[in-house]
Amino acid sequence: MKAFFNSMTGRVFFALMLGIIASAALTQWLALNERQRTLERYRNFHALERAEQIIETADVVRPESRAQYLQVASKGTVQLELAAHEAPALPATEFSAALAQRLGREFQVTPIAERPPSCDKPIATNTLFGATQWRGTCESVQIAMTDGQLLKLSVLPPRAPAPTGHNEYAVILPFLLSIAVLAYLVTRMTVRPLRQLAQAAKDLGNDINHPPLGLTGASEIRQASAAFNAMQARIRQYIAQRTEMLAAITHDLQTPLTRLRLRLEKVTDEDLRQKLIGDLSAMQAMVKEGLDLARSIDAGGTMQKLDLDSLLDSVCADAVEAGQPVELKGSAGMALLGRPLDIQRCLVNLIDNAVKYGQKAHVTVERLAGAARIRVRDEGPGIPQDQLARVFEPFYRLESSRSRASGGTGLGLTIARNIAEQHGATLSLSNGDNGGLKPC
Repeated sequence: MKAFFNSMTGRVFFALMLGIIASAALTQWLALNERQRTLERYRNFHALERAEQIIETADVVRPESRAQYLQVASKGTVQLELAAHEAPALPATEFSAALAQRLGREFQVTPIAERPPSCDKPIATNTLFGATQWRGTCESVQIAMTDGQLLKLSVLPPRAPAPTGHNEYAVILPFLLSIAVLAYLVTRMTVRPLRQLAQAAKDLGNDINHPPLGLTGASEIRQASAAFNAMQARIRQYIAQRTEMLAAITHDLQTPLTRLRLRLEKVTDEDLRQKLIGDLSAMQAMVKEGLDLARSIDAGGTMQKLDLDSLLDSVCADAVEAGQPVELKGSAGMALLGRPLDIQRCLVNLIDNAVKYGQKAHVTVERLAGAARIRVRDEGPGIPQDQLARVFEPFYRLESSRSRASGGTGLGLTIARNIAEQHGATLSLSNGDNGGLKPC
Protein backbone atom coordinates (compact mmCIF):
# COMPACT_ATOMS: atom_id res chain seq x y z
CA MET A 1 0.00 0.00 0.00
CA LYS A 2 2.87 2.38 0.82
CA ALA A 3 4.48 1.66 -2.53
CA PHE A 4 1.17 2.43 -4.27
CA PHE A 5 0.84 5.88 -2.68
CA ASN A 6 4.53 6.61 -3.37
CA SER A 7 3.99 5.90 -7.07
CA MET A 8 2.67 8.36 -9.65
CA THR A 9 -0.51 6.29 -9.97
CA GLY A 10 -1.19 6.46 -6.23
CA ARG A 11 -0.53 10.19 -6.03
CA VAL A 12 -2.76 11.04 -9.00
CA PHE A 13 -5.47 8.71 -7.67
CA PHE A 14 -5.29 10.26 -4.19
CA ALA A 15 -5.35 13.82 -5.60
CA LEU A 16 -8.37 13.04 -7.78
CA MET A 17 -10.23 11.35 -4.93
CA LEU A 18 -9.50 14.21 -2.56
CA GLY A 19 -10.53 16.84 -5.12
CA ILE A 20 -13.76 15.10 -6.14
CA ILE A 21 -14.80 14.37 -2.55
CA ALA A 22 -14.02 17.95 -1.48
CA SER A 23 -16.01 19.34 -4.42
CA ALA A 24 -18.94 17.01 -3.72
CA ALA A 25 -18.89 17.87 -0.01
CA LEU A 26 -18.84 21.61 -0.75
CA THR A 27 -21.70 21.25 -3.25
CA GLN A 28 -23.73 19.19 -0.78
CA TRP A 29 -23.11 21.71 2.00
CA LEU A 30 -24.17 24.64 -0.20
CA ALA A 31 -27.27 22.77 -1.42
CA LEU A 32 -28.39 21.81 2.09
CA ASN A 33 -27.82 25.31 3.40
CA GLU A 34 -29.79 26.81 0.52
CA ARG A 35 -32.61 24.32 1.14
CA GLN A 36 -32.57 25.19 4.84
CA ARG A 37 -32.79 28.92 4.08
CA THR A 38 -35.70 28.30 1.71
CA LEU A 39 -37.47 26.24 4.34
CA GLU A 40 -36.90 28.95 6.95
CA ARG A 41 -38.32 31.65 4.68
CA TYR A 42 -41.36 29.49 3.94
CA ARG A 43 -41.92 28.66 7.61
CA ASN A 44 -41.57 32.31 8.62
CA PHE A 45 -44.13 33.34 6.04
CA HIS A 46 -46.47 30.52 7.08
CA ALA A 47 -46.04 31.47 10.77
CA LEU A 48 -46.84 35.08 9.95
CA GLU A 49 -49.98 34.10 8.03
CA ARG A 50 -51.10 31.68 10.73
CA ALA A 51 -50.48 34.16 13.55
CA GLU A 52 -52.50 36.87 11.78
CA GLN A 53 -55.34 34.43 11.20
CA ILE A 54 -55.73 33.12 14.74
CA ILE A 55 -55.23 36.53 16.34
CA GLU A 56 -57.93 38.17 14.24
CA THR A 57 -60.24 35.18 14.82
CA ALA A 58 -59.60 35.29 18.58
CA ASP A 59 -60.42 38.99 18.61
CA VAL A 60 -63.97 38.36 17.35
CA VAL A 61 -64.54 35.49 19.76
CA ARG A 62 -66.31 36.49 22.96
CA PRO A 63 -63.88 36.90 25.91
CA GLU A 64 -65.52 34.09 27.94
CA SER A 65 -65.08 31.66 24.99
CA ARG A 66 -61.63 32.87 23.95
CA ALA A 67 -59.68 30.44 26.13
CA GLN A 68 -61.53 27.47 24.67
CA TYR A 69 -60.88 28.66 21.12
CA LEU A 70 -57.20 29.20 21.80
CA GLN A 71 -56.90 25.67 23.15
CA VAL A 72 -58.30 24.27 19.91
CA ALA A 73 -56.48 26.63 17.50
CA SER A 74 -53.00 26.45 19.10
CA LYS A 75 -51.85 22.97 18.12
CA GLY A 76 -49.19 23.69 15.47
CA THR A 77 -45.96 25.65 15.48
CA VAL A 78 -47.86 28.89 16.13
CA GLN A 79 -49.46 28.86 19.57
CA LEU A 80 -51.61 31.58 21.10
CA GLU A 81 -52.54 31.53 24.80
CA LEU A 82 -53.73 33.83 27.56
CA ALA A 83 -50.92 35.81 29.18
CA ALA A 84 -50.59 35.37 32.93
CA HIS A 85 -49.07 38.83 33.37
CA GLU A 86 -47.59 41.66 31.39
CA ALA A 87 -43.97 40.82 30.48
CA PRO A 88 -41.11 43.30 29.98
CA ALA A 89 -40.93 44.50 26.38
CA LEU A 90 -37.94 44.06 24.07
CA PRO A 91 -36.99 45.96 20.92
CA ALA A 92 -39.04 45.05 17.86
CA THR A 93 -37.89 42.05 15.83
CA GLU A 94 -38.37 41.41 12.12
CA PHE A 95 -41.26 39.02 12.81
CA SER A 96 -43.01 41.28 15.36
CA ALA A 97 -42.71 44.30 13.08
CA ALA A 98 -44.18 42.37 10.12
CA LEU A 99 -47.01 41.03 12.31
CA ALA A 100 -47.81 44.49 13.71
CA GLN A 101 -47.97 45.89 10.19
CA ARG A 102 -50.40 43.14 9.15
CA LEU A 103 -52.66 43.48 12.23
CA GLY A 104 -52.88 47.26 12.18
CA ARG A 105 -52.95 49.80 14.95
CA GLU A 106 -55.86 48.12 16.77
CA PHE A 107 -53.44 45.51 18.15
CA GLN A 108 -50.24 46.10 20.09
CA VAL A 109 -47.47 43.65 19.27
CA THR A 110 -44.54 43.57 21.72
CA PRO A 111 -41.62 41.09 21.73
CA ILE A 112 -40.87 39.66 25.18
CA ALA A 113 -37.81 38.00 26.69
CA GLU A 114 -39.62 34.75 27.44
CA ARG A 115 -38.09 32.51 24.74
CA PRO A 116 -39.73 29.09 24.08
CA PRO A 117 -37.49 26.23 25.36
CA SER A 118 -37.86 24.31 22.08
CA CYS A 119 -35.98 27.06 20.24
CA ASP A 120 -32.66 25.85 21.69
CA LYS A 121 -33.20 22.13 21.17
CA PRO A 122 -31.11 20.52 18.38
CA ILE A 123 -32.82 19.39 15.19
CA ALA A 124 -32.69 15.69 14.35
CA THR A 125 -30.91 15.20 11.01
CA ASN A 126 -29.70 12.22 9.00
CA THR A 127 -27.28 14.09 6.72
CA LEU A 128 -23.64 15.04 7.21
CA PHE A 129 -24.11 18.72 6.44
CA GLY A 130 -27.66 19.36 7.63
CA ALA A 131 -28.29 22.19 10.10
CA THR A 132 -28.58 21.01 13.71
CA GLN A 133 -30.19 24.23 14.97
CA TRP A 134 -33.35 26.00 13.78
CA ARG A 135 -32.34 29.44 12.54
CA GLY A 136 -35.78 30.71 11.47
CA THR A 137 -38.26 32.65 13.57
CA CYS A 138 -38.52 31.26 17.09
CA GLU A 139 -39.71 33.73 19.71
CA SER A 140 -42.54 34.86 21.98
CA VAL A 141 -44.64 37.96 21.35
CA GLN A 142 -47.17 39.66 23.62
CA ILE A 143 -50.40 40.72 21.88
CA ALA A 144 -52.78 43.37 23.34
CA MET A 145 -56.22 42.67 21.91
CA THR A 146 -58.74 45.38 20.99
CA ASP A 147 -60.60 44.73 24.23
CA GLY A 148 -57.38 45.10 26.25
CA GLN A 149 -56.82 41.41 27.02
CA LEU A 150 -53.17 40.21 26.82
CA LEU A 151 -52.27 37.12 24.85
CA LYS A 152 -48.90 35.43 24.37
CA LEU A 153 -47.97 34.27 20.87
CA SER A 154 -45.22 31.63 20.59
CA VAL A 155 -43.62 30.74 17.25
CA LEU A 156 -41.92 27.35 17.56
CA PRO A 157 -39.52 25.38 15.29
CA PRO A 158 -41.14 22.93 12.85
CA ARG A 159 -41.72 19.39 13.97
CA ALA A 160 -39.22 16.72 12.96
CA PRO A 161 -40.15 15.07 9.65
CA ALA A 162 -41.54 11.57 9.70
CA PRO A 163 -38.95 8.82 9.12
CA THR A 164 -38.57 7.83 5.47
CA GLY A 165 -37.48 4.26 6.18
CA HIS A 166 -34.00 4.61 4.63
CA ASN A 167 -30.80 6.21 5.89
CA GLU A 168 -29.09 8.83 3.74
CA TYR A 169 -25.70 7.68 5.07
CA ALA A 170 -26.18 4.50 3.03
CA VAL A 171 -25.84 6.62 -0.12
CA ILE A 172 -22.30 7.66 0.81
CA LEU A 173 -20.73 4.23 0.27
CA PRO A 174 -21.86 3.72 -3.36
CA PHE A 175 -21.05 7.37 -4.00
CA LEU A 176 -17.46 6.90 -2.76
CA LEU A 177 -17.14 3.64 -4.70
CA SER A 178 -18.26 5.31 -7.93
CA ILE A 179 -15.80 8.15 -7.31
CA ALA A 180 -12.99 5.66 -6.65
CA VAL A 181 -13.73 3.79 -9.89
CA LEU A 182 -13.82 7.03 -11.85
CA ALA A 183 -10.60 8.29 -10.25
CA TYR A 184 -8.87 4.98 -10.95
CA LEU A 185 -9.90 5.00 -14.62
CA VAL A 186 -8.76 8.60 -15.04
CA THR A 187 -5.50 7.79 -13.24
CA ARG A 188 -4.82 4.83 -15.51
CA MET A 189 -5.58 6.90 -18.59
CA THR A 190 -3.23 9.64 -17.34
CA VAL A 191 -0.34 7.50 -16.12
CA ARG A 192 -0.37 4.85 -18.87
CA PRO A 193 1.56 7.04 -21.39
CA LEU A 194 4.18 7.75 -18.73
CA ARG A 195 4.57 4.05 -18.08
CA GLN A 196 4.90 3.40 -21.78
CA LEU A 197 7.62 6.04 -22.06
CA ALA A 198 9.42 4.60 -19.02
CA GLN A 199 9.23 1.08 -20.48
CA ALA A 200 10.44 2.39 -23.84
CA ALA A 201 13.42 4.04 -22.14
CA LYS A 202 14.20 0.77 -20.36
CA ASP A 203 13.89 -1.20 -23.60
CA LEU A 204 16.10 1.35 -25.32
CA GLY A 205 18.81 0.72 -22.73
CA ASN A 206 18.59 -3.03 -23.32
CA ASP A 207 18.19 -2.95 -27.08
CA ILE A 208 18.89 0.11 -29.18
CA ASN A 209 17.08 -1.56 -32.08
CA HIS A 210 13.85 -2.01 -30.14
CA PRO A 211 10.76 -1.13 -32.25
CA PRO A 212 9.72 2.54 -31.93
CA LEU A 213 6.73 3.68 -29.93
CA GLY A 214 3.33 3.79 -31.61
CA LEU A 215 2.00 7.31 -32.20
CA THR A 216 -1.35 6.95 -30.44
CA GLY A 217 -3.26 8.82 -27.77
CA ALA A 218 -3.61 12.55 -27.16
CA SER A 219 -1.66 15.05 -29.24
CA GLU A 220 0.80 15.73 -26.40
CA ILE A 221 1.48 12.00 -26.01
CA ARG A 222 1.95 11.56 -29.75
CA GLN A 223 4.35 14.50 -29.74
CA ALA A 224 6.40 13.02 -26.87
CA SER A 225 6.43 9.59 -28.54
CA ALA A 226 7.60 11.10 -31.82
CA ALA A 227 10.40 12.97 -30.02
CA PHE A 228 11.41 9.75 -28.24
CA ASN A 229 11.47 7.81 -31.52
CA ALA A 230 13.58 10.53 -33.13
CA MET A 231 16.02 10.40 -30.22
CA GLN A 232 16.25 6.62 -30.51
CA ALA A 233 16.93 6.89 -34.23
CA ARG A 234 19.70 9.45 -33.67
CA ILE A 235 21.33 7.34 -30.95
CA ARG A 236 21.14 4.26 -33.17
CA GLN A 237 22.72 6.22 -36.01
CA TYR A 238 25.53 7.54 -33.79
CA ILE A 239 26.34 4.07 -32.46
CA ALA A 240 26.26 2.56 -35.93
CA GLN A 241 28.55 5.28 -37.28
CA ARG A 242 31.00 4.82 -34.41
CA THR A 243 31.00 1.04 -34.78
CA GLU A 244 31.54 1.32 -38.52
CA MET A 245 34.33 3.85 -37.98
CA LEU A 246 36.12 1.64 -35.47
CA ALA A 247 35.61 -1.39 -37.68
CA ALA A 248 37.05 0.49 -40.63
CA ILE A 249 40.01 1.70 -38.57
CA THR A 250 40.64 -1.82 -37.31
CA HIS A 251 40.40 -3.26 -40.78
CA ASP A 252 42.66 -0.62 -42.27
CA LEU A 253 45.23 -1.04 -39.48
CA GLN A 254 45.46 -4.79 -39.93
CA THR A 255 47.41 -4.56 -43.20
CA PRO A 256 50.12 -2.09 -42.06
CA LEU A 257 50.42 -3.86 -38.71
CA THR A 258 50.91 -7.19 -40.49
CA ARG A 259 53.53 -5.67 -42.78
CA LEU A 260 55.22 -4.11 -39.77
CA ARG A 261 55.33 -7.49 -38.03
CA LEU A 262 56.91 -9.09 -41.11
CA ARG A 263 59.51 -6.38 -41.30
CA LEU A 264 60.27 -6.67 -37.60
CA GLU A 265 61.19 -10.31 -38.20
CA LYS A 266 64.18 -9.03 -40.20
CA VAL A 267 65.61 -7.06 -37.27
CA THR A 268 68.91 -8.72 -36.38
CA ASP A 269 68.99 -7.60 -32.75
CA GLU A 270 67.04 -10.36 -30.98
CA ASP A 271 66.31 -8.35 -27.83
CA LEU A 272 65.13 -5.32 -29.80
CA ARG A 273 63.03 -7.49 -32.11
CA GLN A 274 61.21 -9.12 -29.23
CA LYS A 275 60.47 -5.75 -27.62
CA LEU A 276 59.12 -4.30 -30.87
CA ILE A 277 57.01 -7.41 -31.52
CA GLY A 278 55.63 -7.17 -27.97
CA ASP A 279 54.65 -3.53 -28.47
CA LEU A 280 53.08 -4.39 -31.81
CA SER A 281 51.07 -7.23 -30.22
CA ALA A 282 49.86 -4.83 -27.53
CA MET A 283 48.76 -2.39 -30.25
CA GLN A 284 46.86 -5.12 -32.07
CA ALA A 285 45.20 -6.25 -28.82
CA MET A 286 44.15 -2.69 -28.01
CA VAL A 287 42.66 -2.20 -31.47
CA LYS A 288 40.76 -5.48 -31.17
CA GLU A 289 39.53 -4.67 -27.64
CA GLY A 290 38.42 -1.22 -28.79
CA LEU A 291 36.35 -2.79 -31.55
CA ASP A 292 34.90 -5.31 -29.08
CA LEU A 293 33.95 -2.44 -26.75
CA ALA A 294 32.13 -0.65 -29.56
CA ARG A 295 30.30 -3.85 -30.48
CA SER A 296 29.35 -4.44 -26.84
CA ILE A 297 27.57 -1.08 -26.78
CA ASP A 298 25.70 -1.90 -29.98
CA ALA A 299 22.78 -4.13 -28.97
CA GLY A 300 22.25 -5.45 -32.46
CA GLY A 301 21.78 -9.12 -33.19
CA THR A 302 19.02 -11.63 -32.84
CA MET A 303 18.00 -12.87 -29.42
CA GLN A 304 17.56 -16.62 -29.10
CA LYS A 305 16.73 -19.09 -26.37
CA LEU A 306 19.75 -20.82 -24.83
CA ASP A 307 20.54 -23.15 -21.92
CA LEU A 308 22.60 -21.29 -19.33
CA ASP A 309 24.07 -24.42 -17.73
CA SER A 310 25.25 -25.75 -21.10
CA LEU A 311 26.79 -22.41 -22.00
CA LEU A 312 28.64 -22.18 -18.67
CA ASP A 313 29.85 -25.75 -18.95
CA SER A 314 31.14 -25.07 -22.47
CA VAL A 315 32.95 -21.87 -21.47
CA CYS A 316 34.58 -23.46 -18.42
CA ALA A 317 35.53 -26.58 -20.38
CA ASP A 318 37.22 -24.45 -23.07
CA ALA A 319 39.10 -22.56 -20.35
CA VAL A 320 40.33 -25.81 -18.76
CA GLU A 321 41.45 -27.13 -22.16
CA ALA A 322 43.39 -23.89 -22.61
CA GLY A 323 45.26 -24.59 -19.39
CA GLN A 324 43.36 -22.25 -17.11
CA PRO A 325 42.53 -23.43 -13.56
CA VAL A 326 38.72 -23.06 -13.59
CA GLU A 327 36.23 -24.79 -11.30
CA LEU A 328 32.44 -24.86 -11.96
CA LYS A 329 29.84 -25.61 -9.28
CA GLY A 330 26.04 -25.54 -9.18
CA SER A 331 23.40 -25.25 -11.86
CA ALA A 332 20.60 -22.82 -12.75
CA GLY A 333 18.31 -25.29 -14.51
CA MET A 334 16.79 -22.59 -16.69
CA ALA A 335 16.86 -21.16 -20.17
CA LEU A 336 17.23 -17.50 -21.02
CA LEU A 337 16.84 -15.24 -24.03
CA GLY A 338 20.01 -13.64 -25.29
CA ARG A 339 22.82 -13.51 -27.81
CA PRO A 340 25.04 -16.56 -27.17
CA LEU A 341 28.27 -15.06 -28.52
CA ASP A 342 27.88 -11.92 -26.42
CA ILE A 343 27.08 -13.83 -23.22
CA GLN A 344 30.00 -16.14 -23.91
CA ARG A 345 32.25 -13.11 -24.38
CA CYS A 346 31.07 -11.69 -21.04
CA LEU A 347 31.78 -14.94 -19.18
CA VAL A 348 35.16 -15.41 -20.88
CA ASN A 349 36.23 -11.90 -19.88
CA LEU A 350 35.30 -12.52 -16.22
CA ILE A 351 37.05 -15.90 -16.12
CA ASP A 352 40.16 -14.56 -17.88
CA ASN A 353 40.24 -11.66 -15.44
CA ALA A 354 40.01 -14.03 -12.44
CA VAL A 355 42.75 -16.36 -13.75
CA LYS A 356 45.04 -13.57 -14.89
CA TYR A 357 44.96 -11.55 -11.65
CA GLY A 358 43.77 -14.14 -9.08
CA GLN A 359 45.54 -17.35 -10.19
CA LYS A 360 42.30 -19.39 -10.23
CA ALA A 361 38.60 -18.95 -11.10
CA HIS A 362 35.84 -20.49 -8.97
CA VAL A 363 32.58 -20.26 -10.93
CA THR A 364 29.30 -20.93 -9.09
CA VAL A 365 25.78 -20.62 -10.46
CA GLU A 366 22.45 -20.78 -8.60
CA ARG A 367 18.82 -19.99 -9.22
CA LEU A 368 17.14 -17.35 -7.04
CA ALA A 369 13.45 -16.41 -7.37
CA GLY A 370 13.27 -17.25 -11.04
CA ALA A 371 16.60 -15.57 -11.87
CA ALA A 372 20.13 -16.90 -12.17
CA ARG A 373 23.15 -15.60 -10.24
CA ILE A 374 26.65 -16.37 -11.45
CA ARG A 375 29.69 -15.74 -9.25
CA VAL A 376 33.28 -15.80 -10.52
CA ARG A 377 35.69 -15.70 -7.58
CA ASP A 378 39.46 -15.56 -7.77
CA GLU A 379 42.21 -16.12 -5.20
CA GLY A 380 43.91 -12.78 -5.58
CA PRO A 381 44.37 -9.97 -3.05
CA GLY A 382 41.16 -8.20 -4.05
CA ILE A 383 40.64 -4.54 -4.93
CA PRO A 384 40.52 -1.51 -2.61
CA GLN A 385 36.93 -0.59 -1.75
CA ASP A 386 37.18 2.86 -3.33
CA GLN A 387 38.35 1.34 -6.63
CA LEU A 388 35.55 -1.22 -7.13
CA ALA A 389 33.44 1.13 -9.25
CA ARG A 390 36.31 2.68 -11.20
CA VAL A 391 37.60 -0.59 -12.65
CA PHE A 392 34.53 -0.60 -14.94
CA GLU A 393 35.78 2.59 -16.63
CA PRO A 394 37.38 2.03 -20.06
CA PHE A 395 41.19 1.69 -20.05
CA TYR A 396 41.34 1.95 -16.26
CA ARG A 397 43.86 -0.38 -14.59
CA LEU A 398 45.06 -0.74 -11.03
CA GLU A 399 48.80 -0.16 -11.02
CA SER A 400 49.38 -2.68 -8.24
CA SER A 401 47.68 -5.61 -9.98
CA ARG A 402 47.04 -4.60 -13.59
CA SER A 403 49.93 -3.76 -15.88
CA ARG A 404 50.64 -3.78 -19.57
CA ALA A 405 53.00 -6.71 -19.02
CA SER A 406 50.08 -8.86 -17.96
CA GLY A 407 48.36 -8.23 -21.26
CA GLY A 408 45.42 -6.21 -19.94
CA THR A 409 43.93 -3.29 -21.86
CA GLY A 410 41.48 -2.14 -19.19
CA LEU A 411 38.43 -2.92 -21.35
CA GLY A 412 37.48 -6.45 -20.28
CA LEU A 413 35.21 -5.51 -17.38
CA THR A 414 33.70 -2.63 -19.33
CA ILE A 415 32.74 -4.95 -22.17
CA ALA A 416 31.37 -7.56 -19.74
CA ARG A 417 29.21 -4.98 -17.96
CA ASN A 418 27.82 -3.61 -21.23
CA ILE A 419 26.83 -7.08 -22.38
CA ALA A 420 25.23 -7.90 -19.01
CA GLU A 421 23.16 -4.70 -19.01
CA GLN A 422 21.98 -5.33 -22.57
CA HIS A 423 20.53 -8.63 -21.35
CA GLY A 424 18.77 -7.06 -18.37
CA ALA A 425 21.40 -8.26 -15.88
CA THR A 426 23.72 -6.41 -13.50
CA LEU A 427 27.44 -6.86 -12.94
CA SER A 428 29.02 -5.86 -9.65
CA LEU A 429 32.30 -6.48 -7.82
CA SER A 430 32.92 -7.21 -4.16
CA ASN A 431 35.83 -8.47 -2.10
CA GLY A 432 35.43 -11.90 -0.53
CA ASP A 433 35.54 -12.45 3.20
CA ASN A 434 38.67 -14.58 2.85
CA GLY A 435 40.26 -12.52 0.09
CA GLY A 436 39.76 -12.57 -3.61
CA LEU A 437 37.38 -10.70 -5.91
CA LYS A 438 33.76 -11.78 -6.56
CA PRO A 439 32.18 -10.50 -9.77
CA CYS A 440 28.46 -11.41 -9.77
